[in-house]
Formats: sequence, structure tokens, C-alpha cells
Amino acid sequence: MTSQVGVRGGRYPVLGERLPVGLRDVGLVSWRDIEDVSGSAAVIPFLLAAVASGDEPAARNALERLQHRICQYGFVVGQATAVTVPFLWDLAQRPQTTCRAQILRLLRKIADARQWETTVAAYPKLRRHHGDHVEWECAARSAVRAQRGVIPSLLAEPDAEVVHATKELAATLDG
Repeated sequence: MTSQVGVRGGRYPVLGERLPVGLRDVGLVSWRDIEDVSGSAAVIPFLLAAVASGDEPAARNALERLQHRICQYGFVVGQATAVTVPFLWDLAQRPQTTCRAQILRLLRKIADARQWETTVAAYPKLRRHHGDHVEWECAARSAVRAQRGVIPSLLAEPDAEVVHATKELAATLDG
């Protein structure tokens, strides 16, 4: 059964009533019913699985493709971005994930995304045509902020690159 459930600042088609918490819950989201920047978000679970695979070249390639779909150009988010964020946080906390610092940098870009909000503020008439985009940005930023409680554990990591990326993300969230 598919229902509309609030997930980190937005409403998304989720199977059942339980909210996705970690990567094990990726199947709870009806990815075919939402869109990313490129179109159907149906490929996102496969990209997340590749990022989690432990195969560094495959993980980096998948993360690059995922970024293109949920935070294109480093600032254009889509409907699927907010619902993808909890899975990125989960991956960033896993020591076996080979591209943790890059995931944290992606989360920072998502937390900074304000393209549509800024445009609509300057040209209010655009809200009629692009209001959903503003809501998607807000939901994506909220999704990143919702899991900021894991930052202290990431700052205690032995990997200097992960710690640096975490500090940059924390600074963005505090700003």
C-alpha cells in the first residue's frame, strides 16, 4: 500500500506508514512516483546501493551520478532530494563507505541550495510556475538539518578528510 507520508520536510509516496531511517529502508520509498532533476527517481536506489558497495571506483561514479540527479550543478535540487538525504546521512556514517567526505560535501551543497528561493524572491510572479521548486529546496535543506545530530560523531572520526568535510557542513548549517 502506498501512502503520502511526511519525510523530513516534504510529503512523498512511501510504502506503508513507517518513515525511512537508514539505507535498509530504501525500499519504503516509491521512487517511481517522484522525480529527480533528470526525470524519474527510480534509479536512485541503485545508485545508493553502488555508493554503499565498498567498490571505490563504482561508489564514486554512482555518487557523481546521484549528485547530478539530486543536486545538479551543485545547487539545483529536485523533488527526490529531500527523501534521499536520510540515506546519504546513513552512508556518511558507515566506515566502509569509500566516499564519505564527498557525501558530506554533497549534503553541504544541498543545505546551501537556494536557487529557486532567491529567484522567486526577486520575481514573485514566478512562484505560480515554480512554487514546487521552492518547496523542494526548503524540504531538502530541512532534511539535511534534521540529522545534524550525527555531526559530533563524524568530527571524532580518524579520517581527516571526513572531519574536514564535516566541519565545512557544520559551518554551513550554523550559518
